[in-house]
Amino acid sequence: MIFDAGTGLRLLGAPMRGRPGPTAAQIFLTHFHWDHIQGFPFFAPLYDPRFHLSIVGPEQEELDIRTLFAGQIGPVYFPIPFSAVAAGTSFTHLNEGTWEGDDFEVAAFRMRHPSYTVGYRVRVGGQTVCYLPDNELEGGTFPVGGAEWRADLATFLGGADLLVHDAMYTEEEYAARHGWGHSTFEQAFKLAAECGVRHLLFFHHAPERTDTELRRIVEGFQERSEREGGPSIEAAREGVDIEIRR
Repeated sequence: MIFDAGTGLRLLGAPMRGRPGPTAAQIFLTHFHWDHIQGFPFFAPLYDPRFHLSIVGPEQEELDIRTLFAGQIGPVYFPIPFSAVAAGTSFTHLNEGTWEGDDFEVAAFRMRHPSYTVGYRVRVGGQTVCYLPDNELEGGTFPVGGAEWRADLATFLGGADLLVHDAMYTEEEYAARHGWGHSTFEQAFKLAAECGVRHLLFFHHAPERTDTELRRIVEGFQERSEREGGPSIEAAREGVDIEIRR
């Protein structure tokens, strides 16, 4: 299972293509902003007929996801035509509800973000992982929100083993960014504590934030969470394997 298709997809694709025999993968897209789809044209398995890729994501108004996918790989944006895609592909809309695999399920829940954006809850092997990368928990004007949406979100996330959540801004930064579709560290922390989440990964880091600044922010929340009996906290990092144990 692959969630979103940012630039990291290129690094993932090369070792996947080196595996012997046919291979299948499910790619779950939260929405179609550039930072979430930029890696698609550089994903090596796309050009390998041994692969089958199931691409799942929310329909955008009257645009189906196959049309959006094909439009990205074309002469306006990319030199290799869509006809060069050799992998088998299937496209499924998941604006709400649940997508079921052989031994796992993925549920979608609409986020507060420009365009139709969803977050995902994965249940597999007795564990629950939630991935909500673009979500403005407070402020802004979106088609969803209010007390009922917040209560439904808490149910959706309740007791998750791992939550990966948008934490792009500090409280000071957020004051000038209401309606941009992103949350603060404080908001993400409160949500995780409220929902009884075991592990929280801050995600969607502001590109101008340095590693030193991010480390200082995370350490502050780690100390606070330990005092308050909240979740364990880290910043999401590229190339890290996370083992969840009960």
